[in-house]
Amino acid sequence: MAKPNYSFAKRQRDLAKEQKKEEKLQRKKAMAEDATLNPDGDVATEDDVEAPKDQAPDA
Repeated sequence: MAKPNYSFAKRQRDLAKEQKKEEKLQRKKAMAEDATLNPDGDVATEDDVEAPKDQAPDA
């Protein structure tokens, strides 16, 4: 009877874990990109975002 190759099994587990981690990272990136889109589907630009206007202090 053949002996089990534990190092091969460990390597396969590590590769599966790394692949799963990479897929999760790509899903997070996709979610972040979707959050930056406007409802129109366009990418938000600086012109689309309203910046607070500087107001002079009342003296």
